[in-house]
Amino acid sequence: MSIEAKLAELGITLPEAAAPIAAYVAAVEAGGLLHISGQLPFDDGVIMTGRLGEDRDLEYGVEAARRCGIMLIAQMKKALGDLDRVERIVKLGAFVNSAGDFTDQPQVVNGASELMLAVFGEAGRHARSAVGVPVLPRGAAVEIDAIIAIKR
Repeated sequence: MSIEAKLAELGITLPEAAAPIAAYVAAVEAGGLLHISGQLPFDDGVIMTGRLGEDRDLEYGVEAARRCGIMLIAQMKKALGDLDRVERIVKLGAFVNSAGDFTDQPQVVNGASELMLAVFGEAGRHARSAVGVPVLPRGAAVEIDAIIAIKR
């Protein structure tokens, strides 16, 4: 089954890939890897904001991470043209806007990790980090970047 067909089966429609908000590019292909800049969680074009453990709960954070994952896939599609060129999700680097006593960053980031498994199967199994930070660009609740192995 193609990745596009898998997305349709899961009921996922990819949004337009977000444009960079500063002096960088969204994706760089080098040495068989696609490096995707940090993606923010969009809900109908609006960034999901807030701090986990303060004004947002775990469920909100998981959904925000999932939405970051959807935007990562949209960036893959834009950069590669064909999602079937994805060989493997190598690594996700996740940043969670967190209160000082919030320690469930790994559970938040599962929103993106489980999405990658659902879409890419075993090729979606990846290494990752889940780091709590006090603030993110535009007040986002979560930001996730990725390294993707690609077929040439």
